[in-house]
Formats: sequence, C-alpha cells, structure tokens
Amino acid sequence: MAKPLSKAVIPAAGLGTRFLPATKAMPKEMLPVVDKPAIQYVVEEAVDAGLSDVLVVTGRNKTAIDNHFDRVYELESTLEQKGKGEMLRVVNESTALADMHYVRQGDPLGLGHAVLRARMHVGNEPFAVLLGDDIIDARDELLKRMLEVTEAKGATVIALMEVDPSMTHLYGVASVEATDEDDVVKVTGLVEKPEQGSQPSNLAVIGRYVLQPEVFDILEKTPPGKGGEIQLTDALLTLADDDSIAGGVYGVVFRGRRYDTGDKLDYIKAIVQLATDRSDLGPDLRPWLKDFVAGL
Repeated sequence: MAKPLSKAVIPAAGLGTRFLPATKAMPKEMLPVVDKPAIQYVVEEAVDAGLSDVLVVTGRNKTAIDNHFDRVYELESTLEQKGKGEMLRVVNESTALADMHYVRQGDPLGLGHAVLRARMHVGNEPFAVLLGDDIIDARDELLKRMLEVTEAKGATVIALMEVDPSMTHLYGVASVEATDEDDVVKVTGLVEKPEQGSQPSNLAVIGRYVLQPEVFDILEKTPPGKGGEIQLTDALLTLADDDSIAGGVYGVVFRGRRYDTGDKLDYIKAIVQLATDRSDLGPDLRPWLKDFVAGL
C-alpha cells in the first residue's frame, strides 16, 4: 500500500434496545465493562494496531460518546487539586487516545449504510471497521494480523471465528477455501444469518473488517437486504465474487478471546471474565466466585 493504513471507523448509531431501560438515556456503547465504557476498549484496540484516526458513526442521544473522549477541565482540575494523580491519569488516557471524529448516520438503514457515511472522511484508502459489540482481548492480536494480511494481499480482510453450528443463524457465515497460511482463508461466499441447517460452514463473521475503498461504490448500489437494511455482508459478497474489483476477500480465523457484549448474559460474562484476569480485582474476585457458585 502507498502509505500505512491509519483510519478506523466505529459504527455506534444503534438504539441499544436489548439493554433497555439502561440505554434509554445512555448509549449502549457507554455501558461500563468493569471500569471503562465498551467503546473505549474498541478505540484502544484500534490505536494498539497503529490506527490513530478514529471516526465514530453516531446517532441521536449519543453525545456522551464524544464527551467521554473530550477534555473535562472541571474534573481534571478537581482531581489535580486533591492530589489524585492516578485518577487524573486514567481520565486523561481516554482524552489522548486518538484523533477522534464524529458523523451522524441519520437514517437507521443498517451497517452498510453506517460504513457508507464514512466515505468523505476515509477518502480513497483502505480502512478498518470495528463493531463495539465485540471486545477482543488486548492479549490476543487480531486487528494487527488483519492489517498484515491486507498489506500482503491488497485485499479486503474480515475476521472469522468458529462457532457452534446451532448458533450460525445469528451471524454472517462464510464459505471459504484454504490458503498456505493456517489462520488465513480465501472467502468465496457469505450468507447473512442463514436459516438453521443451510449454513455453508461454522465460520462466523465477527465485528472486525479491513476494507478497500472500492466498497463505497458497491454500497452505493446495494439495495436493502435482510431486515430492510443495507447489509455490509451483501457488499462483501460482491467483492468476494470478483477478485478483479479490489483483490477479493480473505478471512483471518481468530482463535483468541472475544467478549460479546451484545446481549445481557454475554455482557455479564464479559465483565466477569475481564475482572477475574485483572491483577487488582482477580485475587479477591476469584475466591468469592468459587464460594458463590458452591452455594448455589
């Protein structure tokens, strides 16, 4: 590529209806996972992979997101005056993470439409898309690997993960061919939320993509699909069907730790899993959990 990929897009315009009433006045992306909002984990992942320019595609009632990544002078001044240096450092971390930008999606027309809204900001260069429902453990590099494959192939790269066949109807599912790399496959087809028993594989698309700019022209022409929304999966299928457009589509098969914060039960599991691994919380939390479970 002519220059290192630097831009990430985070769609964050959803209403968060599965978490009502908590999300009535708070964006779902701001729900805390231990002591950070979910979207901060996603921004940190992008930054750790070398992406310094982050565009968040927002909707109504989402101003808490840009406030979180902005300066809060009154709070900073209070913490400094009270000598709470560690708290001040944590507050300033989110402010200095990345060069943050925001655009409204407007009409709620699906993920493909949200990505299309990034066109003016991204321009004619490859970019990453990270969905906030999926938190990838910082100890397991996924996005960096995807960027490596993109640079080597000059193609679109999506993240895939093996799921139980009974769960494939909840995901986009890929048809693939093996390559000479164990964790990389050539994507030959994609189906959005296939009916039970009709799935082409158990490789589900999870919320990480590295897209070539040609995807914008395709999304412009993509009609509404499942749910009456413009599906990113449909545009990816067009790219997968014709390698001459932008090098085709490859998948990185992720075998690390992924925390799904998209529904209530998995959100709770994510908090417990991340908290038990922390040095400041785990030593006290793990024995408490054992006692709690033993008493059920």
